[in-house]
Amino acid sequence: MEQVKNRKKISAKSLILITILIIIAVIQLYPLIWLVLVSFKNNTEIFGGNVLGLPKVWKLSNYTSALTSGNVGIYFLNSVIVTTTTIIVSSVLIATSSYAITRMNWKYSKLTLVIFLLGMMVPIHSTLLPLFLILRKMHILNTYLSLIIPYVAFALPMGIFVMTSFLEGIPRELEEAACIDGCNIYQIFFKIVLPLLRPSLSTVAIFTYLSSWNELMFANTFLNNPKLKTLPVGIMSMAGQHATEWGPILAGLVIATLPTILIYIPLSNQVQKSLMAGAIKG
Repeated sequence: MEQVKNRKKISAKSLILITILIIIAVIQLYPLIWLVLVSFKNNTEIFGGNVLGLPKVWKLSNYTSALTSGNVGIYFLNSVIVTTTTIIVSSVLIATSSYAITRMNWKYSKLTLVIFLLGMMVPIHSTLLPLFLILRKMHILNTYLSLIIPYVAFALPMGIFVMTSFLEGIPRELEEAACIDGCNIYQIFFKIVLPLLRPSLSTVAIFTYLSSWNELMFANTFLNNPKLKTLPVGIMSMAGQHATEWGPILAGLVIATLPTILIYIPLSNQVQKSLMAGAIKG
């Protein structure tokens, strides 16, 4: 009888927990569902009392308008170029720098790590004016480099923090065995260590992607050429001065949000494992 009562208590607790989690999931997912539904409506429906319901007429033309007259396709391509380059360059720098800090014996390794980590304390937009002046003197305003260089610089502190924590958990005996077998330091890094860094690299890549893909202030300040605008700036510029068609703008937001969801879903487990590993070692 006691076992039956305990099972009932456990099942009741599980039911309550599942119910709470379902409610939280619905609350989290509803804004995304609402965004998709509203992207198929026109201004009359949006401001005429049918904001929350299904569209009366599904306007696929909103997406066509966003991609053609709204130039969302060009903005999307610009964001892909900037974000992809930022992820590749920052991942290489983070992996090599973290390995040098944690594995190589040199005098200022700890000081270097502290300097990098201090970068996490600097608000990114407080550097807007100094960066603008520096980039103007370098004559690279209105180029992809004007965004890629700051994005890479601000990706390093967080990335090195995650990567160094993960590297501390890799046994040094693996590298010692490879050294005994005749591997030099480059072979040890690329053949032994780098494959083991995939979970942390995925974590760093996702954080870098989110920060650069959604960044607005730098992109709006450093790029004035309409052909080079990224998605956040491009979608913002779709709003008219006197009248605004919100359907195409919301369709553009759906297009901008979709890659984030598609990238995060397959990599979410690796991100959680890497963060847990870093938290335990920290």
